Amino acid sequence: MAMKQFRLPDVGEGLTEADILGWAVAVGDEVKVNQVLIEIETAKAAVELPSPFAGTVRELLVEVGQTVDVGTPIITIETADAEGGSGGSGGSGRTQDSGSSYYPPKPESAAHGQPKREPVLVGYGVSQSATTRRARKAHGAATHTATGAAVGAGRPAAVPPPAAAVAAPPVAAPAPVAAPPASAVPARVLPQPGTGQSAVTVEPTKVLAKPLVRKLAKDLGVNLALITPTRPDGVITRDLVEQAAAGVSAAPAPAVGGVVATAVPAAALADQRIPIKGVRKATAAAMVSSAFTAPHVTEFLTVDVTRTMKLVQRLRTLPEYADVKVSPLLLVAKALLVAIAKHPGVNASWDEAAQEIVQHGSVNLGIAAATPRGLIVPNIKAAQQYSLRGLAGALGELTATAREGRTALADLTGGTITITNVGVFGVDTGTPILNPGEAAILAFGAVRRQPWVVLDKKGREKIKVRSVTTLGLSFDHRMIDGELGSKFLRDVGRVLEEPVASLV
Repeated sequence: MAMKQFRLPDVGEGLTEADILGWAVAVGDEVKVNQVLIEIETAKAAVELPSPFAGTVRELLVEVGQTVDVGTPIITIETADAEGGSGGSGGSGRTQDSGSSYYPPKPESAAHGQPKREPVLVGYGVSQSATTRRARKAHGAATHTATGAAVGAGRPAAVPPPAAAVAAPPVAAPAPVAAPPASAVPARVLPQPGTGQSAVTVEPTKVLAKPLVRKLAKDLGVNLALITPTRPDGVITRDLVEQAAAGVSAAPAPAVGGVVATAVPAAALADQRIPIKGVRKATAAAMVSSAFTAPHVTEFLTVDVTRTMKLVQRLRTLPEYADVKVSPLLLVAKALLVAIAKHPGVNASWDEAAQEIVQHGSVNLGIAAATPRGLIVPNIKAAQQYSLRGLAGALGELTATAREGRTALADLTGGTITITNVGVFGVDTGTPILNPGEAAILAFGAVRRQPWVVLDKKGREKIKVRSVTTLGLSFDHRMIDGELGSKFLRDVGRVLEEPVASLV
């Protein structure tokens, strides 16, 4: 037998530390190669780390919430002699490190002339055998009897109904409802005639959740089966577990004198301290650096986008766009790319060491995305090469992966210009701060119906109701002067006013 330590690897981009979000295993667990051990959060994104070897977990060397430097041992696993580490020294009691390698051992099949499978980047190595989950504990049908009112199906088991809300004779208060064990699943209430009681029949339910979310629920004493998922795929997230643990779904307050009192949770009256870690910490540092390093200038342009909105509706009806999302942001992104082709100096960055302006030949278009972990700006590499439909697909994939926390580290770096869509929050526009290293960022505001002066075919002015939005362009005045910034913003607006003439 050999004792091996797995050190926190460098998951890419030269990151030096990571925060421990949660363990997926416990001491004594048997683990396989590529089985998820731990979830960490770097300054870029959340990442699940797989095990580089198989064996029995003997020690967890770091705690949840701890910030750990790259190269620090995080777990000790006891492996069989046959799985000895590099060099083949696998004597009993020997401690070996996996180093900073992020990849699992090569499959034995490669040594016998069979095609070798290459490991996948960033923690999702190639499985060497089919991975099976540990068998769940069987939930037998159980019956809990409650005196008085029936227990509502779907109510959290740990929160009994308030006494004042239960209809009962004034001479006797209803007995409290016994809370089912943590392993209970949603109940179905069946009345028992003539007994004044209700039978709660427990039925097994399939729960969809990641291993780390299940571990968190177990630690907090939360029954996953009693949580209603909010995602379309039915997967229960960490936020839902934390809300359930905090008792967000509290029972309604009892009526007093015919008026229902509003219950205010005690936790809502207390201050809450949120640690600045991971993505939020990196974002804060980057924004401070950008705001006080690059001389910002912001210009605004109000644009009639009636024709753009009509084109959006038209594209949504075309068969070739049936499998992609078409939104106003798509045409704003395309308008920006068209304007960059006319003014390539906007697609640039400042090289402080060389004292040079780097004008990029390729447009890596960043889209600012608000996620539960904070603001991130993934970018579409070489966006200028995409057709309108291809750009729609790339935008849809980018936003979906960002919301799910699956954005690859490579997609979070190398951006050259950014769009921030503040209009989705009902905001008209803003003065966005530059993404560090970029020369410009465009804010796209809400589209509103309002009166607008237009010219008829005879050149006469008339007032009509049009779809209008306001664009805000912030740029680095070291690289973009007022003339270039103004012309660029003007041309973005022109494309949005006449999208068909500009894009065809």
